[in-house]
Formats: sequence, C-alpha cells, structure tokens
Amino acid sequence: MTENGASRVFLLSPASTSGVRAAQISSPAAGFDCARELRSPEGIPVADAFAFLSSLYFRGKIAYARRFAASEDAIRVIAPGFGLVAPSWRLTLERLEVMKRTRVDLADPAYLAPMAEHAAALHDELGDGAQVVLLGSIATGKYVDVLAPALAGRLVFPRVFVGAGDMQRGSLMLRAARSGEELAYAPLDEPRHRRRADPGAAKSLTPPP
Repeated sequence: MTENGASRVFLLSPASTSGVRAAQISSPAAGFDCARELRSPEGIPVADAFAFLSSLYFRGKIAYARRFAASEDAIRVIAPGFGLVAPSWRLTLERLEVMKRTRVDLADPAYLAPMAEHAAALHDELGDGAQVVLLGSIATGKYVDVLAPALAGRLVFPRVFVGAGDMQRGSLMLRAARSGEELAYAPLDEPRHRRRADPGAAKSLTPPP
C-alpha cells in the first residue's frame, strides 16, 4: 500500500510539446481558454495542457488513471526536465520551453536525473505489494529503463498495450474508464512487443500453384 492507501500508482507518459497543437497553445495571439491559462502567471494544470496537446491518447490516460486511482495523489505525470509531477502541477510558458529543450532520451541528463530521483523517491513511498502502472510506451527503454531499476520489480503495464498504437490505446483506456472495468496488467518480463510472423512459416502454408 502507498501512504495514501492506494495499491497502485499510475505513471502517465507526456504529450509531445512540438507540433501544431503546441504552437497553438503557446501562441501569444491564441484566445482559447487553455492558451490564456498557460500564459497566466499561475499557468495551467499539466494534465489539462497535455490533454489538449495529445488529444485522444492523453485524454484516455488521465481519464483511466482518475477512474482507477484511489486519489489524485496516486497519479504522476512524466514531465521532461522536471521528473514525475502531480496532474495539478502548473505548466507555464517558461516550463513548457524547458520541456521543449529536454529530449526524452536517457542520454540527456536534463531528462534522466529528475526522473531517476523521483522514481527512487516514489519507491520509498510504496508499501508491500504496491504496483506502479506505466501508461505509456513500453516497447522502448525511454521510460522503462529508468523507472524499472528504481522501482525494483513493481512496474507493470496494461497487457493490451502490446502491439497497439497510440490512438488504439487511448480508445481502450477511455472505454475502460467509462465501463469501470480495469485493464489487466503484466510485469515487464512478459513480451512487450508484437511478435512478427515467421515469413518461412507463412510461405510453407501457401499452397503450390
């Protein structure tokens, strides 16, 4: 159990801070609510900003986490350059610029150092049997390779993520949040990549002309 009584903590991967939507929200001429809030001295909750930037995928992640977490305290968002932050953590224009400069790459100390520090701190907060659910990419090491060592076997992922694209994952999580049926989780020692078909086997099943 965690200190707040939750048996699971949910880690949400970040939205992209480049592209059309990032340009829209950070434009000084933008008049929509998210952009005005981002430009304010207080900033905008990072979950709200990422939901705008990412659309379906992050909306699925935050809806799912809020549906199944015991409280907001059991949700963390990966914020490149800042580590693991609460969904209510305020994103300002200045912090957005830091994120844009920070590569989600273990070779970038600006990304790696706060991630490793916060993952280790999270481990110290967890009680016996607690799990940490990664709602993000599990096919590469950009999250797993820094989180897994610090969390000492507690990191799991939704089994249906294997072989699914971002949009499909977002839809699956939104559907689960609406139905109240939590997804099944798998440890990292299970296959995390879609297996490719054996071309030789496929060829052998082809009838001769």
